Amino acid sequence: MKKIWLFMLSVLSVLFANAQGNVAPGFEQTNYPQFSINVAVLGNANRSNADIFFDEAERYERIGDFDGAAAMFNKAAHEYQRGKKFSRYGTALIRLSNAHLALLNYPEAEKIVLKQVLKNYTKIGSRAGQMLAYQQLGKIYLAANKLPQSLWFYTQQGILAQQLRDNHAYIESVLGIAAVKIRKKDYQLAVKDLNTAELLSKNANTAQYNQLIKNNRALIAEKHLSTKKG
Repeated sequence: MKKIWLFMLSVLSVLFANAQGNVAPGFEQTNYPQFSINVAVLGNANRSNADIFFDEAERYERIGDFDGAAAMFNKAAHEYQRGKKFSRYGTALIRLSNAHLALLNYPEAEKIVLKQVLKNYTKIGSRAGQMLAYQQLGKIYLAANKLPQSLWFYTQQGILAQQLRDNHAYIESVLGIAAVKIRKKDYQLAVKDLNTAELLSKNANTAQYNQLIKNNRALIAEKHLSTKKG
């Protein structure tokens, strides 16, 4: 009986060895990349259509195709709204407005913020979102040379920024107000705002606005010089 068991074990060992020998070379190596691909596919499958549209819009934006970006941001916004992802919906709308701003389509950029963005953020009770909408309107009206409206919305942004203790948003509102005053040729007042923005930046320990402040000061100096020559 013992001999029979030994014979069976030897036969099984041979069969197992043959089976191992029949495996194609590199089989294990080729399986690992396939596993990675499957993981990547699963990762993409978890992304919503809205996310894909948003990424595509940003790609168009990077290459300067703002018509394409506007179309994709619009699709993304629609999908986020359908999925009741209202925070992302608001973000997509702001980016859509930016695309129209880049296209110098000021009425459409304005309409998106006034009729959709503000309504959305009011609905979900997002004061930070409302603040972003005010900043966007300040930018649009400045670009469209509607200076009183621009000044008002940058001021509203600053009020909300102070209430929310958002230092960066407050600095940006002050810089927006300075830009309006430069456009109005109120250079002395603009310089005061730039000084305030610089002090706020130092207190917030951030240097990200330094170049913008420097550029605005150079612009004011240039305007002064051209005025004297005139």
